[in-house]
Amino acid sequence: MILHPPPDEPGTATPAERARAAARSTWVSVAVNLVLTAAQIAIGLAARSQALVADGLHSLSDLVSDFVVLFVNRHSHKGADAEHPYGHQRFENAATLLLGALLMSVGAGMLWSAVNQLATPSAAGVQPAALWMALFTLAAKELLFRYLLRVAQRLKSSMLVANAWHARSDAASSLVVALGIGGSLAGYPFLDAVAALIVGLMIVRMGWRYGWGSLNDLMDHAVDQEEVDAIRTTLAATDGVAGVHDVRTRKMGDMVLVDAHIEVDASLSVEAGHDIALAARERVMQQHHRVLNVMTHVDPWHAPAHTPSP
Repeated sequence: MILHPPPDEPGTATPAERARAAARSTWVSVAVNLVLTAAQIAIGLAARSQALVADGLHSLSDLVSDFVVLFVNRHSHKGADAEHPYGHQRFENAATLLLGALLMSVGAGMLWSAVNQLATPSAAGVQPAALWMALFTLAAKELLFRYLLRVAQRLKSSMLVANAWHARSDAASSLVVALGIGGSLAGYPFLDAVAALIVGLMIVRMGWRYGWGSLNDLMDHAVDQEEVDAIRTTLAATDGVAGVHDVRTRKMGDMVLVDAHIEVDASLSVEAGHDIALAARERVMQQHHRVLNVMTHVDPWHAPAHTPSP
């Protein structure tokens, strides 16, 4: 399998390039998770390791999430229509929320199973094959995480970042599983269930983090202040703009909607003021690639009166 490296320059990909890169990276994740899911569950059952089976179920949740990402990637880049005048970018926010809920549900199931195992331990011991599978999974998930994160950072996609960190959570969980299985083979059989318990807690925490973040975005969360200040500076630098105030932003998937008040000379005609507002909008759209649309409100600006010198 060839992992295609992303281009070096960040943040300049067109929507079509974003869609292709996201789909390609997600299909790589699908292939890896498909192989790992089958191997972990089969070897975990044969080697009597609850922790490895739990990790396999985690990989299965990754597989489901990958298909969610593919579905959303296909639909979020649709253009505006009568029912969605701002486009479909918020499909990404909804998908990230769904991934967060999926992580929390999988983690809760693993916690329940691990607690039951600790309460009623099995007499059968874990087999060495489980340890080798856990180590192989650890290496595969870490490599997958690094690849997915590179693509996500280049595309500046919160959904793909969430999916990449989902893979990193798998790598961390596989490390815990390997330690638990190793401890069980060393004569402490309860460590296999303890490892499954820790993995469950890690997954619940990660799911909450991304679920809460995407919920905020769906509630029109603003972008960071640094980006707001940069947009304000771009507006103020437009010829004919005398001042800028009340700059507001809200996220639309990984894109940004901007509302701003610009001040223009009150002596200008309506047409001239409109042309200045249009130029300010175009300037922001060209220089800030995440900005999906800019709504400007034109306010009259009066030059301060100059009192004659005595």
